[in-house]
Amino acid sequence: MSTTAKQKILIVDDEPDILELIEYNLKKEGYQVYTARNGQEAVAEAKKVQPDLIVLDIMMPKMDGIEACRIMRTMPEFKSTFMVFLTARSEEYSEIAGFNVGADDYIAKPIKPRALVSRINAILRRNATPEEVTDNKLEIGDLVIDREAYLVYQGGNKVVLAKKEFELLYLLASKPGKVYTREVILKNIWEDSVVVTNRTIDVHIRKIREKLGETYVSTVKGVGYKFELS
Repeated sequence: MSTTAKQKILIVDDEPDILELIEYNLKKEGYQVYTARNGQEAVAEAKKVQPDLIVLDIMMPKMDGIEACRIMRTMPEFKSTFMVFLTARSEEYSEIAGFNVGADDYIAKPIKPRALVSRINAILRRNATPEEVTDNKLEIGDLVIDREAYLVYQGGNKVVLAKKEFELLYLLASKPGKVYTREVILKNIWEDSVVVTNRTIDVHIRKIREKLGETYVSTVKGVGYKFELS
């Protein structure tokens, strides 16, 4: 409880019963919880309380969650704040829109309180996970990713990756659980190369999975990829 008691969560939804349900379960977990009923209130409240994580509904009056997230991501104080969308709209395009404005995760209604709390706990643990040993080396589970030497060890055994495979793995593993869109991956790994396509990313992901197994990198349909915490 002592770790969660220091962390603040802002819940934004125009349905009072949803706010009450989430607030009750997160307070029971030990979090400090604040609420807002639309995107405008969310921006104002976030400025006041500086939350560690914001749960945003998408469809709301006055200002929707997408626009509120976009506005907050332009403010320096919210660059590293976790943003999670909570919505009944499960269409792929709304997920893509959410990730494109800077969402970290996406939770669909109807809400299952235990699953919601578990997901939020996992998201907030990303900051606390001691995966970075040095600026150039990541240790996550049985993986050691040494950027300086361009080497990967799995359970103590060396795994040989091609340069771009290594860079892609390192990018994803640097923030476990964060979804990287294809556009962000292309910009970070291949920069301005005109010959690279989405197919190139898929091929490199497939090769990483062939060498390390299927458990580390998962696909977020229509959006991109993420490195799994467990």
